[in-house]
Amino acid sequence: MAKEIERKFLLTDEAWRNQIERSERMVQGYLNDQGPVSVRARIAGDRAWLNIKSRTLGISRDEFEYEIPLADAERMLDHLTTGPVIDKTRHFVTYGEHLWEIDEFHGENDGLIVAEVELDHVDQPFARPAWLGEEVSHDARYYNVSLVKNPYSQW
Repeated sequence: MAKEIERKFLLTDEAWRNQIERSERMVQGYLNDQGPVSVRARIAGDRAWLNIKSRTLGISRDEFEYEIPLADAERMLDHLTTGPVIDKTRHFVTYGEHLWEIDEFHGENDGLIVAEVELDHVDQPFARPAWLGEEVSHDARYYNVSLVKNPYSQW
């Protein structure tokens, strides 16, 4: 079984932008966002994935991800999603020994920027960059599946 161990944070300033190694535009939509799991299709560049994730709140969740044909993902996003798609740019920043994924949201979630770091175990220490702010790992509002139904612009 695959486990995702991830911590989410808000940012205190824009200093992280000077450390961006690369960026990638992403769109994703939910095919199922009810019950114990969420199922989503995601497109990043010319690649696509189907992702199944447990809906438990917290740092550690079950997650399965499979690459799928781009045309399949496009069709899923156009015809099978349960709500609007999430549109964001993911920026990649290495700090210390970890790769940070900083999601800058667009559309109805414009203005929201969240930094995520994936860890090997729940209590793994990591270097905290100066631009790292409040931890929101346990706040469901910041989960992508929640942002579809309750976008940041409506908070």
